Amino acid sequence: MKISTFIARIRRFSTARDGAITADWVVLTALAVTLLSAGYGTMRDGATGLADDTSSFMATYLD
Repeated sequence: MKISTFIARIRRFSTARDGAITADWVVLTALAVTLLSAGYGTMRDGATGLADDTSSFMATYLD
């Protein structure tokens, strides 16, 4: 392959916009996963507390 052909391919690749939406989607998905992973502990603790409170209420409801 000639060097001029290689440079022409690099220039054509650098100006193409075909994969831009894919890159945006990857970044947005990674951001969503990161935020959900960071908040998982807080959500888990809250859900566990609510489940425990509900269980206690239901266990003593008819007493």
